[in-house]
Amino acid sequence: MKLFLDSANLGEIKEALESGLILGITTNPSLLSKEPKGSYLTHMKDIVSLLKKDGRNLSLSVEVFSEKPEEMFKQAREFKKALKYKNLAIKIPVNYKGQSYLGVVRQLSDEGVMVNCTACMTPLQLSMAAAAGARFVSLFYNRVRDGAKDTEYEAVRKEMLEKKDIEQADFEPNNVLREARALLAPYPKAEIIAGSIRSVLDIKEAGLAGAHIVTASFKTLKAALTHFKTDHAVGNFLNDFKQWCA
Repeated sequence: MKLFLDSANLGEIKEALESGLILGITTNPSLLSKEPKGSYLTHMKDIVSLLKKDGRNLSLSVEVFSEKPEEMFKQAREFKKALKYKNLAIKIPVNYKGQSYLGVVRQLSDEGVMVNCTACMTPLQLSMAAAAGARFVSLFYNRVRDGAKDTEYEAVRKEMLEKKDIEQADFEPNNVLREARALLAPYPKAEIIAGSIRSVLDIKEAGLAGAHIVTASFKTLKAALTHFKTDHAVGNFLNDFKQWCA
């Protein structure tokens, strides 16, 4: 399992790179909306500068912000040209309001643009995105779980279950990951990214269930490093050494 940072905050990205915690960065318009207002591309260029300074050519995923396929193509090409970063992946959603974007994924992939197909919720969405040529296929881990209880979607959830478009197990993200790994066998170059991570245990469970990559906030990644017994053990070593030196 590889760890990515899910952030658009330059300070967090710099610290995460310097600490060696991560092997990539994922961003999206919602994350950017938390930062000071400015130019989208200028901010992404600042992130690229940090990655180039790091020197490891780590992965960077940047998301389009349109629901129209022709605008997605235009933005993707603009991002690739402007950012000039070798390991750049363009995030394209798998679907929106019944409209498939796999044609966008396929065309960009055919043009040599690396694609991260995002907002996937089911094993079949992940598999179909990989078939279309996506280098990364992103599962929204906890949003999958939320789908079982979101009251505003109760009617459509019931309809999908009755039509056998989905099953109850499709609301358990670890099950989705296990099934997706089997379905992605014909596409060995595609890697599953588990996003929408809310806790340290989410990271561990997603990795054990089959995610190739887990992307999480800086706060959650740092929490994964801490343990009260680690503090206790290190404290004992330091105290014992002080006594020996006295």
